[in-house]
Amino acid sequence: MSAAAHVSPPEPVEQVIEGPTPKHAQLREILRRSVERELPPGSPIPSERELAQRYGVSRLTVRSAIGKLVEEGLLARVRGKGTFTAARRMELQLYLMSFTDDMRRRGLVPATEVISTSTEVPPVTSAHALGLAPGVPAHRLIRLRRADGVPLAVERGWYHAERTPGLLGLDLTNSLYAELTQAYDLRPDHAYQTVWAESADRETARLLGMRAGSPLLVFRRVSSAHGEPVEDMTSWYRGDHYQVTMQLDRSIPGSGDEPHYGGTR
Repeated sequence: MSAAAHVSPPEPVEQVIEGPTPKHAQLREILRRSVERELPPGSPIPSERELAQRYGVSRLTVRSAIGKLVEEGLLARVRGKGTFTAARRMELQLYLMSFTDDMRRRGLVPATEVISTSTEVPPVTSAHALGLAPGVPAHRLIRLRRADGVPLAVERGWYHAERTPGLLGLDLTNSLYAELTQAYDLRPDHAYQTVWAESADRETARLLGMRAGSPLLVFRRVSSAHGEPVEDMTSWYRGDHYQVTMQLDRSIPGSGDEPHYGGTR
């Protein structure tokens, strides 16, 4: 018998069948297994037409299955190019570091787009965080942060105007912490940070190139320099690109020997 006779037959294609489970849900799980077991990050998946032909379903069914996996962060659509397996999430370890420095440390090219600036009376919570009396204005800054061209975070922050006169006239496309250090000798050296999960509203989703309702990691940080509050910043990070990693021990909160965690911006 020739060697060719011993070659194993190709793996059969999984089938989408009529039954109690909707076809789009069956196809979604088939695609999930393929992505998780076979395709490295950044790999293209077949077109909707190819998948419809392969599994004997409509393109609408394919579109629904892919859409769910995009919402979960397993796949990513690139306009004009197709759909790809998503890049692995970056470990978001909690340090008091600028976004610019963090991206460069990872070997990525950071970029910042200033969405809007203003000086106005902040909401009560931000005024309290900055130590401002009611009615006292603060600088308002909204920026979009990218790495290697990919939008990763929307930052909306308030800054103590008396301690940062002329802030909005600086080059805010640079590292803000570097600008604060150079212009005012205010390098944030202490922060309190709160983290929660949230669904993207329409405006945040538009800026990040996501669907409204997509998962986000939200960080609110109040930063101080020389013991005085300077910044009250809330950042919305794409949940499909980040995951949070923390080192834990058995220290008792309030005992004075627990680790302190800042945040990455």
